[in-house]
Amino acid sequence: MTDSMSMIPLRISDYHVLPISLPPLSSFPTPATHYLYLRPDEPKIPNHATPRSLFLVNVPFDATVAHIKGLFSKQLELPAGRIEDVQFEYSRRRLASTQDDISAINEASIGKSGKSRKRKRTAEEKSPEELESARLPATWDRELHKSGSTAVAIFVDRVSMEAAIKAVKRARKQQTIVTWGEGLEEKVPSLGSARYLNHHRLRYPDKTEMLESVNSYMTAYAAQEASRARALARQRQEPDEDGFITVTRGGRTGPARQEEAQELAEKQREKQKGLEDFYRFQTREKRKERAGELIKRFEEDKEKIRKMKEKRGRFK
Repeated sequence: MTDSMSMIPLRISDYHVLPISLPPLSSFPTPATHYLYLRPDEPKIPNHATPRSLFLVNVPFDATVAHIKGLFSKQLELPAGRIEDVQFEYSRRRLASTQDDISAINEASIGKSGKSRKRKRTAEEKSPEELESARLPATWDRELHKSGSTAVAIFVDRVSMEAAIKAVKRARKQQTIVTWGEGLEEKVPSLGSARYLNHHRLRYPDKTEMLESVNSYMTAYAAQEASRARALARQRQEPDEDGFITVTRGGRTGPARQEEAQELAEKQREKQKGLEDFYRFQTREKRKERAGELIKRFEEDKEKIRKMKEKRGRFK
């Protein structure tokens, strides 16, 4: 492998090339060489961790956080504890989609006036992580990746990230053989038949664990839905710079419960009480109607009494 490493380019475009030796397996006893490409992370929308992150391309399908940390600390001799976190492609997409929904809610919660509500916004920003942690119990003991997947290794600081790139260059210059997963056999779940046996066991979690997971998820989901409803309610009530109110689903007042609808109807009737007797002739007409009703009832009662007296006389 040492002779072939000299023929491999050190860089392709902006990426540093790192050959990795895959150890032989019982199902495939021949060793193979895998190529990992890395460069400083340059996403379209940077965040606070971007300056200290490495973008990895073509990570092995069985890569875990322990594999990436062991690659830099044990194989490339980087000081231990330099990597803060590793985000793989699927987990980044799932978290980004949830954060996009929450960021839209946060922007709406600020309102057209530009006044931010820091306490509420901070509480709402926690909901993606809460939903992520409150998912149903996992049925696989480790996640496998598609061929050619990517990952982002976040270091504790920019100096550590730059030291990792220098370690890759030094390994290529010295033609060091980097073995994938060396020393991690007992630290990561096994593949093969053991993986599927464990999957079968995890498909039937404990009832208590399942109930706790469902309760925590519904609590986080209810908080997220409440924040979204508050944001939509503010959009329906606050005009924009041009004086127009944003039309959103649910109408101006939003969907209401039966009790709320009854309260609104009673308030509306109380407001209209004074308008019914606005004109004097309406008051006179109502008085006449009441007097007529009283006379009618009086005559009906007299007739009932007369009939009762007649019945009494017959039975005597």
